[in-house]
Amino acid sequence: MTINNFISSLWEGFIVKDIKKDDDSNSLKIFLEPDKSQSARCGQCMQVCNHIHDYYTRNVRELTCFQYHTYLKVKSRRVMCPKCGCKTEYISWLSKHSRLTKNFTSYIEFLCSMMPIKHIATQLRLHWETLKDTDKRRLERDFSEVDFSKTTHLVMDEFALRKGHRYATVIADAKTLKVLWVCEGNRREDIRPFFKKLGKYRNNIQAVAMDMNASFDLEVKRYCPRAEVVYDLFHVVAKYGREVIDRVRVDQANALRDDKQARKNVKQGRWLLLKNESNLTDYQHVRLDELLSVNKPLSTIYILKEQLKDIWRTNDVWLACRRWKEWYKQVSESDIFPLKNFARKLKPYFRGIVASAIYPLRTSCIEGMNNKIKVLKRMAYGYRDHLYFFLKIKAAFPGKT
Repeated sequence: MTINNFISSLWEGFIVKDIKKDDDSNSLKIFLEPDKSQSARCGQCMQVCNHIHDYYTRNVRELTCFQYHTYLKVKSRRVMCPKCGCKTEYISWLSKHSRLTKNFTSYIEFLCSMMPIKHIATQLRLHWETLKDTDKRRLERDFSEVDFSKTTHLVMDEFALRKGHRYATVIADAKTLKVLWVCEGNRREDIRPFFKKLGKYRNNIQAVAMDMNASFDLEVKRYCPRAEVVYDLFHVVAKYGREVIDRVRVDQANALRDDKQARKNVKQGRWLLLKNESNLTDYQHVRLDELLSVNKPLSTIYILKEQLKDIWRTNDVWLACRRWKEWYKQVSESDIFPLKNFARKLKPYFRGIVASAIYPLRTSCIEGMNNKIKVLKRMAYGYRDHLYFFLKIKAAFPGKT
């Protein structure tokens, strides 16, 4: 096989007519003409057509050849199909209306799965929107359809989409950690399409872990009546820290205006009170003991914080109920208003808290996903197309096999 025949064989149905090199633009232009020994086929029904209607030229981008950016000038045919009429001929290595060969498109898809579009655009001399559209088609092809048949446990949470309190909701399989759904907004009507899409598999859902978002709760109860709502420890303790520990700490600091050293110790003790005991250093243990020994309200809310966590640390429902009742009784007997107010607001969520004994689900995996989502946003310097962004999130979390 001669070199010319070998080069022509790279583009089925066409022969190389001429090759021109432009050192100034570091590019290579290859002129292709139809191989007359092969019959043209209709681009719609694939039927062989003997009558050629006319010719036209297509400018197509090909894979880089050595250091040269390669461009093809393809002399294409329009055929008169007995069944379909005047149609563009079928070309095996080039999609209809595309200006990129299939090989080059596959290469772009491979790069987009690993690198930011901005870097690829610079390297390949392509507009970023061309790359985005190519990658979006790949993601829609590979990740649009989801199989819900084996899904029994869900975790759902919201994340910041952009500034201005704009949020999106992500729903994942709790067992495989596969993202099943991402949508803009955190209201009932925003997540409703997901439950409608579940269809007949709604009755397979046994438990859904979430924060104390009333819209999530109500929608789950409406569409998945067999599912148990499980409230996550992380969000409850975080809310306890904001509404109880921080509020009581500020009140105690204000009450110690005359004792500057004691006031300073209380103000600087925020992280000592919020941190898990197992994560404290020896020095921090000493400081915490000193702080709690001289301040009864802080000691009370710290002890009750640890007792609140104990409700999630059991797989016995009756024990979880007993721990909740004991905790709630101690709170009621205290004279700390922020603590009582927190317990009063937490009481309606009792069933979802105790349900963690049966279904030990955690949204910590979703919180980890949120961190990776932030990285995706930073890499791209934000996304204009939210649907594309949501597809990128699905691709980043394909689930465990």
